[in-house]
Amino acid sequence: MANRLRVCFILEGSYPYITGGVSSWVQDMILGMPDIDFVLFSISPAGEQNLKYDIPKNVVEHRDIVLSDLPKSTRKIKGKIKTLKLIKKMHTDFISKAHTEIGDIIEKLPEGSYLYDEAVYSDIGWEMLGKANIRNNPMYSFSDYFWSWRSAHNMIFTVLGAEPPEADIYHSVSTGYAGLLAVAAKLRHGKPFLLTEHGLYHKEREMELRKAQFLRGYQRDMWIKIYNSLSRMAYHQADISTSLFEYNRRIQLELGANEDTALVIPNGIDVAKYSSVKRVPREGFHIGLVGRVVPIKDIKTFITMSRMVHEHVKDARFYCIGPTDEDEAYYEDCMRMVKSFNLSEVFEFTGRQNVLDYYSFLDVMLLTSVREAQPLVILEAYAAGVPVVSTRVGNVPEMLDYDDRFLASSKDAEKLAWNVKYIKNHPEEMEEIIKSNKEKVNTLYNKNDLYSTYQNLYRKLVEK
Repeated sequence: MANRLRVCFILEGSYPYITGGVSSWVQDMILGMPDIDFVLFSISPAGEQNLKYDIPKNVVEHRDIVLSDLPKSTRKIKGKIKTLKLIKKMHTDFISKAHTEIGDIIEKLPEGSYLYDEAVYSDIGWEMLGKANIRNNPMYSFSDYFWSWRSAHNMIFTVLGAEPPEADIYHSVSTGYAGLLAVAAKLRHGKPFLLTEHGLYHKEREMELRKAQFLRGYQRDMWIKIYNSLSRMAYHQADISTSLFEYNRRIQLELGANEDTALVIPNGIDVAKYSSVKRVPREGFHIGLVGRVVPIKDIKTFITMSRMVHEHVKDARFYCIGPTDEDEAYYEDCMRMVKSFNLSEVFEFTGRQNVLDYYSFLDVMLLTSVREAQPLVILEAYAAGVPVVSTRVGNVPEMLDYDDRFLASSKDAEKLAWNVKYIKNHPEEMEEIIKSNKEKVNTLYNKNDLYSTYQNLYRKLVEK
């Protein structure tokens, strides 16, 4: 149909190649709005990845760009010297944390043009690079700084030169490179840009960078500045920006989002689906964590907590329910840890599973993540009638009513174990809490309300 709305989802390192909360949200959004045609524009770290989702029928196009690729220019840059001077000014803005007017640069860079060589080998580029090295890298060799700078900026040039699919709306589900791509699409095609953030991209990248052992100090600082600047650009240019809860919205506003168009839209789940779970208790006490086996989920703290609980609750059984193939080295570490704690007989890595099968008998659902936004698994567990214990991350404290009986600081395995034992020892009290949790999910986190909200936003943007 010629009049069907066409929305381009811009995705970085997630759907449809990586499973997780953001990817599940995108899949649900597409399936939940069958009257809209969706286009996928994904940004990947490597090519030829396997799809992890069945692509819905209303996805009419999919393009993927690989950040490490260096395509050859097919179109000429308009005024290279002027463009390079604008890039030099942009770097000055990065350092001072001033607003960067990326539109002037994008106007000079048509789709299909790339600045890989000009940015380092031109007189302006070489001077800029040399001064940056003296300012930021006095203790290390120039060659180190050169290759770090070039690696970082080549990815930006790859994104700026990419040609997005035609769409009525460009909807990015993060800032970062996806946000930059949405900004470029908006300015070149004159179409609205909707930004949805589940977490805070620049904060998540900073946390990863500060833990990375292979980075030197100046390299880490450079990447952090780049990610913060990319977020500022996206917030400033977005016609509407959304976050999952008010705290994250406040951070968006601090970095340039428009207060009048920065909205809070909480996640939603298929309440009917998870509420339909038939609870069939099993002998023993069953504790599960639903999530990927990756460091950000902090599975090692879950294992440590399991050891503490098992010392006192001998019939306890533990399940790590989720994919194990995203970080094989971390998964192997976790398996060794389970073995060293003599938990092999009571702890199971299930791999990918239908979580409904586990919600039917779990006595507690645990979340040990070091960073989250508004975890869908908590809402799913609530709807299924499973109590939750979690670390204090993102919007979790509000979701758990700030109740210290069910909350612990990140990596506090001892407090998590205490929380789990509290649930086991107070079954009658938990019945009332489970009932209240179900009512909360049905009232505040119904997926059908989410679809209606975004359909209205799409309509508002197109009419504008």
